[in-house]
Amino acid sequence: MLKFYYHPTPNPLKIALFLAETGLPFELVPVDTAEGEQHTTEFRSINPNGKVPAIDDDGTVVFDSTAILIYLSDKTGKLGSAPKNRGELLSWLLFIASGLGPFSGQSVHFHHSAPEVLPYAKNRFMRETERHYQVLNAHLKGREFIVGDSYSIADISAWGWAIRGGRVLGGEGLAQFPEVYRWFKAINARPAVKQAEEIGKSETFKVPGDEASLRALFPSNYVES
Repeated sequence: MLKFYYHPTPNPLKIALFLAETGLPFELVPVDTAEGEQHTTEFRSINPNGKVPAIDDDGTVVFDSTAILIYLSDKTGKLGSAPKNRGELLSWLLFIASGLGPFSGQSVHFHHSAPEVLPYAKNRFMRETERHYQVLNAHLKGREFIVGDSYSIADISAWGWAIRGGRVLGGEGLAQFPEVYRWFKAINARPAVKQAEEIGKSETFKVPGDEASLRALFPSNYVES
């Protein structure tokens, strides 16, 4: 059975939603990142990069949320959009993976977690996050879904970050991008979203904040020069 290495953060939630949408059976393997479980030898054998999510599909190991979504979509034949849209699907998946997601994450880090206030970094990552959302906003005008005319892993991937829109963007959150907001409300109303959000609810994960958790989450901040 597929093992799903999980923590309730944006990238693993994408995989949770795919599994909820497709009904693919899995075994949940919680990874408490605030406790540093992503750095264990056992987990590093699954993902050398020490991050969640990851899966072990009966010996086939895949890490990185975008790679997992593509792998599972290809494996099941579900949520991959029409063949004629393959190029567009890959383009938007990589737009999220290399742009919207990382800039959102860095903006959150410098606004909420950085050990010192760095105005340049805060401005840089917020402006780039907003720019990526504006690109998506313009693309979604007149569209129900990100790729083609059907729900796909591109929507799932973007949803994983859009659910944190308020924390990432501050202020009005996603409402400042009306097309994205319209799209998000429609995706977020899908029954599978509620199922995805229930995954892992019975597990206890440490709330980060103390020095030990910060060392686990941001180890490079504590490397001696």
